[in-house]
Amino acid sequence: MATDSIIHLNKVNIFQSHNLVLTDVSLDINKGEFVYLLGKTGSGKSSLLKTLYAELDLIQGEASVAGFNLATIKRKEIPFLRRKLGIVFQDFQLLTDRTVNDNLLFVLKATGWKDKQKMQQRIQEVLEKVHLANKGFKMPHELSGGEQQRISIARALLNDPELILADEPTGNLDPETSEGIMNVLLEISKSGRAVLIATHDIMMFDKFPSRTIKCENGKVTDSGN
Repeated sequence: MATDSIIHLNKVNIFQSHNLVLTDVSLDINKGEFVYLLGKTGSGKSSLLKTLYAELDLIQGEASVAGFNLATIKRKEIPFLRRKLGIVFQDFQLLTDRTVNDNLLFVLKATGWKDKQKMQQRIQEVLEKVHLANKGFKMPHELSGGEQQRISIARALLNDPELILADEPTGNLDPETSEGIMNVLLEISKSGRAVLIATHDIMMFDKFPSRTIKCENGKVTDSGN
């Protein structure tokens, strides 16, 4: 395993409720890499991502993510793994009953931040990164879909993760908005974080070509680049 590897899988079989979804998955993703995970709906992309953030148990094979061994990780260690990851979902998953600032504050409190001043400073920093510095007082329903997705990317950045996992981040957005989201994710990878994007949006890949990992017929193939 390379020392700059952030994801290392060796001969991993991935299961979703006892059904074998992907077999014999071996791959390495390094710090700062921008990688697509392509495949049709139902091809196993989400199951692979859920295995990486320990939502699904690793049953067979070797895997480490951000320095954590997924084969031996204990339940109480999973929050520490997730602090090193930023997870972006297709449906934003913002709390609808509170402002953008309070959504972000909620995550910081849940991950152990205590200093109020530092928390406000961090919230401002991540909002600036996604170009929404003046939207903190808004409620989620007052934002467009693209803005909500930018907020969910800001939320993923709060704990300065080493790896961003994005599951169909442009799935609910129009092409122009999707392009803006991809630009934000590319900027993030240029700052030294690895970004793994599960998508079936081939147009995005044409516009922003990069290394591709493909889920197809229960197997994972790697384009290398």
